[in-house]
Amino acid sequence: MVSFRDKFKAGLQARGIEVVADLGHAACDAVLVIGGTRDLLGLWRAKRRGVRIVQRLNGMNWLHRQLNTGLRHYLRAEYGNWILKTIRSRLADHIIYQSEFSRDWWQRVYGPTPVSSSVVYNGIDLETYSPDGNSGLPYDRFRLLMVEGSLMGGYELGLETAVQLVEQLNAAHSQDLGKKVELMVVGRVAESIREQYADRLNPPILWRGLVDIDEIPEIDRSAHLLFASDINAACPNSVIEALACGLPVLSFDTGALPELVKGNAGRVVPYGGDPWKLEQPDIPALAQAAVEILMNQNHFKLDARVCAEDIFALDQMTNSYLENLLNH
Repeated sequence: MVSFRDKFKAGLQARGIEVVADLGHAACDAVLVIGGTRDLLGLWRAKRRGVRIVQRLNGMNWLHRQLNTGLRHYLRAEYGNWILKTIRSRLADHIIYQSEFSRDWWQRVYGPTPVSSSVVYNGIDLETYSPDGNSGLPYDRFRLLMVEGSLMGGYELGLETAVQLVEQLNAAHSQDLGKKVELMVVGRVAESIREQYADRLNPPILWRGLVDIDEIPEIDRSAHLLFASDINAACPNSVIEALACGLPVLSFDTGALPELVKGNAGRVVPYGGDPWKLEQPDIPALAQAAVEILMNQNHFKLDARVCAEDIFALDQMTNSYLENLLNH
């Protein structure tokens, strides 16, 4: 879960390109806006000076319109969308979308922009995130992994889906698998949510909480399968990191997941309802796909790594952003 900012900054510095954080810096040739910024006046001034502005967009806030996440969260989410929309429509000279899904979503809701756009997937350091190294992979059980920055503000729905999936695997598919499935959860989770799931699963859920970024590769290698729970995600880093570590990915066919999980790098199954309305998903279909992956580990793990090497190389991402920033 290394931030895009850190990865991109390191890539530019390795190429001898100076990176500054001041919009008014005299030597600034181009600005990359990662999502949005409240400093709209600073962006406007940079644009007036002739500085090229490129905006990187993923998705937009939407769960707050379907769930009661509180007035404060609702207003913050709407304000965030307004900032993103304003930069996209009035200040940016080029838009980089993190996926085809992201571009289609923005154009469907707000229409196309008069400026150019491109799609650049997130990249990953394929040496740091690799199948090679310590794993701690359990042999007496299968481990299903969830990695999210936060499982609050509506995103706890993904946790409920994961729990139902593990319950079904340990009941309806126990003979097929021959051993139990446990769930490991990485990310911020409220204590009240942990208490809610304290007795739901056997083996009990392994709560790792927020972890240092350096721990992610080993955590990915310690699992048999990553469940990407985020609905309508634009380009989740957890998926790319897992694939690079040779960890197959399981998800519903929402968001950019059909673009990211290619071939036998995992399985992407039909949601079974309207994900935008958060209708009940098809857990049995998810469980059946999980069984296929768990029973053919070597095959899926090899393809997961190949998928990452083909699509998500960090240098490839950095070069694409640089070309768009310099308008080459």
